[in-house]
Amino acid sequence: MDQEILNSYSKLSGLNVSRETFLDFENYISMIKEKNKKINIISQKTSSKKSIIERHIIDSAQIIDFVDFNCNTTTDLGSGAGMPGIVVAIILKNMKNSMSVHLYEKSYHKSRFLKEVSEKLNLNTKIFQKNIFEIKNLETGTIMSRAFKPMPVVLDLVYDNFSKYKNLIFFMGKSGKKIFEKSRNDWDLEYIEKKSLTNEDSFLLNIKKITKKNKKRYKKN
Repeated sequence: MDQEILNSYSKLSGLNVSRETFLDFENYISMIKEKNKKINIISQKTSSKKSIIERHIIDSAQIIDFVDFNCNTTTDLGSGAGMPGIVVAIILKNMKNSMSVHLYEKSYHKSRFLKEVSEKLNLNTKIFQKNIFEIKNLETGTIMSRAFKPMPVVLDLVYDNFSKYKNLIFFMGKSGKKIFEKSRNDWDLEYIEKKSLTNEDSFLLNIKKITKKNKKRYKKN
């Protein structure tokens, strides 16, 4: 494999990500750049290959050790162009893990793109072109939320719409600390915090259990 490619993904060296995975990432990036010429599936500000690798691929891939591998499915809320859902699906494929990644994206064009990527890269995904807020009694293993909705909105969604899940992963940006502390006024959260690999001001949250403070009723594992 080209050393330049290996160097591009060097930040992932300490995680459960194989070299073969990088080739799929490269193909995925090519598809993103090609589609972005027609419709904006990612911001033009982060559409260079270097930015896609750093700000999207590596940022998404860093959660892989938080994913519960003992479940049949994992779910990406508002997947957009597929970060983190497609990235996680690529890693799972190269791990020979049969877990299905469920991608919820209400945009027709983005959903179509997710299907094209999944077919080309032979990924185990299921794409739902639906508004996830309108679906009840959902069951899954890990839930992923990246650049979808504010944390309080996602916590309400998971609490009200998921009847069963194992854990919930949040990508928190520069204002994440304030948002997190505000959310804890309404929720008791059992969580693990991890510093982001891609931005010193960002961090990840792996939430195992949420309890609404005014109801004291568990939605859980």
